[in-house]
Formats: sequence, C-alpha cells, structure tokens
Amino acid sequence: MARARFRTDLAPHEREELQALVGAPGTAQGLARRARIVLLANGEGWSNRAIADKLDIHKSDITVWTKRWLERKDDPVLERLCDRPRSGRPAQIDADAWCRIMAVACESPETYGRPISHWSSRELAEEVVARGIVKQLSAGHLRKALKKKISSRIAAVTG
Repeated sequence: MARARFRTDLAPHEREELQALVGAPGTAQGLARRARIVLLANGEGWSNRAIADKLDIHKSDITVWTKRWLERKDDPVLERLCDRPRSGRPAQIDADAWCRIMAVACESPETYGRPISHWSSRELAEEVVARGIVKQLSAGHLRKALKKKISSRIAAVTG
C-alpha cells in the first residue's frame, strides 16, 4: 500500500491529543474528521485513497489537511486543525446594529409612523437606514440575515 502524500510523523503527545479530540463527545464533527485524517496519515501506514475510502471523503481533503498539518508545525494541535481565515469583505453590520435592527423588527410599523400592519423587508430596511442604524441595507440582505438569525435562535431553543 502506498503511503499518504504528506506523511504526518506525529510525536507521541500529538497523537494523544488527536485521539482525545476524536474520542471526545463534544468535538465538532469537522474537527474530529481532520484529526482522523492526520492520525491515519501518520508514519508509513495508509495511502490517501485508503484514508479517503475509510472516512468516506474526497481524496483531495486528505492532501489539504495533511499539508496544512505540516505547514503549521509550530502551532498547537488544535490550531493546526482549524480553518484558515476566509477571504472576502468583512461584515459591515456589527452585532449591536443587528440587535437594534431586530428591536425595530419586533415593534409595530405603526410605532414608526408607517401605515402598515406588518413589516416588509423593503419597509424595514428603509426604516433602519432612516433611523441611522446602518448606512445602507438591501431588502434581500435583510431578509436572508433575519431568516438565518431566527432559524439559529429556534434551533438553539429547541435544542
């Protein structure tokens, strides 16, 4: 059997930490999967194909995570398994602004002099911009963000 492309050669303490992560019931599944990849790529053992087949993931994921493991050799074990920061534009609306937007959304539009009984995304976006909570906000972005925030709140409550 061919060995993994990027062999990890784990130190005993690294192996112990990775095995503890894999065995801990509270470990996020993505993190546990990455730990398994690094454990299986250790030494002369498994090929990338064999690891991918065992973990039911794509072979390129093995290369990505074993290569990152080796590139970040000076970082603590947990940091070596974490995603890199994503590129892209940083968030323009902070948590405080979202709280204020939610507060407006929970109020009746009539409170703000709007002759409607329920907020539409367009009306709510216009109101929070008019109130100076944010400089700009599209109705589409507001709709998606509120749906996501409400869904995550419901999931947190229902457990």
